[in-house]
Parts: sequence; C-alpha cells; structure tokens
Amino acid sequence: MEKGFQIDSIDRQILDILSRNARMPYLEVARMVGISGAAVHQRVQKMHDAGVINGSHFYLNPKGLGYTTCAFIGIQVSLTSTMTHEKVYSKISEIPEIVECHHISGKYSLFVKIFTKCNEHLKKIIVEQIQTIPGVNATETYISLEKGFQRQLPVKEGNVLHYD
Repeated sequence: MEKGFQIDSIDRQILDILSRNARMPYLEVARMVGISGAAVHQRVQKMHDAGVINGSHFYLNPKGLGYTTCAFIGIQVSLTSTMTHEKVYSKISEIPEIVECHHISGKYSLFVKIFTKCNEHLKKIIVEQIQTIPGVNATETYISLEKGFQRQLPVKEGNVLHYD
C-alpha cells in the first residue's frame, strides 16, 4: 500500500458507489459524482495501485448453488513444529467447500468458514477430511443459523492509509 495515500471526498463518493455495485459503468459513476469518466478511471486506478481497492468480484450465492449450510470451524493444531501448522494449512486449503481461513490466536490455530450442501455433508468433511489431517488435535464447529449482515468498511473523512 502506498504510504501516505490520502482519500479525498470525490474518492469517498466513488468508493461508496462502487462498493455497492462494482459493475456500474464509470460514465454513470462520473455523472453521479460530477467529474469525467476518464477522471473516475484514473482515480480508481490510483486507489487500486495504492492498495485501497482489491479488484472487483462476482459473489456467488451459496444457496443458489445448493449449499444451504454455513458453518465456522475452529481447528486446534498440534504445536510440535511450525511445519505441522503449515502442513495442516496446506491440506485445509485443498478443501473446496472452505471459503475462508484465518490464522488466529487463542484456543485454535485456524478458523475457517465452510459452505456445505447439508449437515450430513458438513459432518462428512469434518470427520473424513479435516479431523484426519495429521496434526489436527481437535475441531469445534459453529453452524450459522442466518447471516445477519455483511458490509464493507466505511470510508471516512481524513483517512490516511498506510502500513508502518
């Protein structure tokens, strides 16, 4: 990320619009913001180069694909060596139903988000694929009953984005 990159009010408007609909044409964004399409394109490119924007994506609806169960799994990894952790992480990354994996502190080493077709499918993955990985000591599963909300971080006045 570009050190000291500053977001101005026009950038905030552009980010607000595109975070709600990344497919909106730049010319339409330009009309809403009151600048040219070329200026929107340049600003978006600068924000991308600075690490403020990380691509644009289509998000697949898991339920539309038949994945009705969403769960979160805490995975306890043996502390015998860092190689064990890396091997477990590598094996976890091969399970396509796992859509997120976080390295965390606390009781678990890894915390994953998984979508499955049903509870039986979830059980099969936990028992046959996750718990059989050498170095996995324990798992704890939390089934999501419903997603309350999902949102982007707000872009506030005076944001200066940089890593020290």
